[in-house]
Amino acid sequence: MRTFFFTFLSALNRVLLPKMHKRDIMNLSKFEQAIVGWKMWVTYRLLDAKNSQQ
Repeated sequence: MRTFFFTFLSALNRVLLPKMHKRDIMNLSKFEQAIVGWKMWVTYRLLDAKNSQQ
């Protein structure tokens, strides 16, 4: 259940949120830093859910 939820959330992030992988993290606005943090949090939770499933 957790894996499905975070997989869905990750796919939603890829579609809706902008890509910032080529930008310098130090020059981002606070809102853009929050987006990067959100994406990282979802990614880490997805990996944790997949590891705990094994």
